[in-house]
Amino acid sequence: MSRRRRWSRAAVQAACVAITLFMGVPLYLITLAALSSRESLNRFPLPLLPTDPSTETMSTFLRSTGVTGGFLNSLTVGLGTVLLALLVGVPAGYAVARYAFRGRDTYQLFLLLTRALPIVVLSVPLARIFLDASLYDTTYAVMLLHTALALPTTVLITAAIFVGVSHEQEEAAMIFGASPLQAFLRVVAPQALPGIAAAAMFAFMLSWNEVLGATVLTLNQRTLPAQVLTTLADSPLAYRFAGGLALVLPALVFIAVMRRYLLNMWGTTLR
Repeated sequence: MSRRRRWSRAAVQAACVAITLFMGVPLYLITLAALSSRESLNRFPLPLLPTDPSTETMSTFLRSTGVTGGFLNSLTVGLGTVLLALLVGVPAGYAVARYAFRGRDTYQLFLLLTRALPIVVLSVPLARIFLDASLYDTTYAVMLLHTALALPTTVLITAAIFVGVSHEQEEAAMIFGASPLQAFLRVVAPQALPGIAAAAMFAFMLSWNEVLGATVLTLNQRTLPAQVLTTLADSPLAYRFAGGLALVLPALVFIAVMRRYLLNMWGTTLR
């Protein structure tokens, strides 16, 4: 049994290393290319180690037209999506977890089915609606679209977390004089923070990486992925690598911050 257990652990570790390399190698290559000079990008074969580091590629990309505005738009839309998705999704998840109502299982299945609709099916009707509402080509339109896309997962994640929070503790708080809202804020919400953090992480990543909807719904107020996508075909190779790093880096920073917070809430200490 001990030998089998060691082999099992070794297999798990090998799988973790393989997955890490599968995800990390492309990030490393993009970072290497984005922080290299243009001359080194034209060499063949390309070196796998930084031999000629330079900020020329990234500085040129950051000075390109629309990049700074696109980054600010992406940040605004991403944080706004997280806020709206949590404001609507957390109470909905709490209701699904705490209250038994007719059609609850069907409702949860319907939430999943909404994610089956391709974004291109939603973008064109939404563009017409936002044109009539004078919201077209604004960050608010993209924020509303991304919130609608993130809500199903937000509701299901938070509902699963609220199910694991003891209902007796909430009732005890109300017995000692707390209102239902106070019991939720002081007893339930702190224990559900890991799930809320996970839902926030997913909402931000979905908003930051979404391209098609932002491209259809905006012209002058595009997010950074939409801005990079529309100029990618006519851009030099250096611009593409720099754009890839600029798209990946903020998302990685957000994940790193939320991951530390998420694991600390579960009692895991990061060193």
